[in-house]
Amino acid sequence: MEFICYEQKGFVGVITINRPKALNALNSQVLEELDQTIDAVDLESTRCLILTGAGDKSFVAGADIAEMSNLTKAEGEAFGKKGNDVFRKLETFPIPVIAAVNGFALGGGCELSMSCDIRICSENAMFGQPEAGLGITPGFGGTQRLARTIGVGKAKEMIYGARNIKADEAYRLGLVNAVYPQEELMAAAEKMAAGISKNAPIAVRNCKKAINDGLQVDMDQAIVIEEKLFGDCFETADQKEGMGAFLEKRKEKNFINK
Repeated sequence: MEFICYEQKGFVGVITINRPKALNALNSQVLEELDQTIDAVDLESTRCLILTGAGDKSFVAGADIAEMSNLTKAEGEAFGKKGNDVFRKLETFPIPVIAAVNGFALGGGCELSMSCDIRICSENAMFGQPEAGLGITPGFGGTQRLARTIGVGKAKEMIYGARNIKADEAYRLGLVNAVYPQEELMAAAEKMAAGISKNAPIAVRNCKKAINDGLQVDMDQAIVIEEKLFGDCFETADQKEGMGAFLEKRKEKNFINK
């Protein structure tokens, strides 16, 4: 891998987009390497992922404009599909993914962060979809996920006006869960990931699937999805351990991902 670094820290995997000279911009190679990295994550030993960018200036400054500038209509559509396929894989990945947004998250960077389950950011973070100012639309899910995350009106304001927002406004709009000083961001992400990893892995995965799948259907169908995933947990050793610890008043729990 030239542009993606992966590090395992206990039950937590850390993916770093490592192209700092280009502010971690997404070109075809970065997307392909990210895709391969996601596929290689060991779900037996990994319970949560953190996604971040190298350096302290940028999470991902966007898609690579130099690469996009001469695309044909068909090539543009294919490039959009490549990004969407990778981001959708991340969004539907079985385990939770935390975006630690350190600096610019513009265009494809904003879209990448929104494909993660939870976003936290540094005080110097900047979010936006500047594509309309470049003569294109957001192409990696921005028109869809931003509206679902912060509401239709605000999303249209940002996208139509190609308007960037700072960390405090992103927090106020619900685009991020928390804002930290730059030097505390990764420690906060790792603490959050560790907290998630302490819980029963199958239950956490089922929670993610229930939330994601349930949001795509009406409430009557959604509660059926929840009921089935709830029921599935009762076939697991971790359910017996979790409830056993509660009944025995044990603080220590040994979740084995089975």
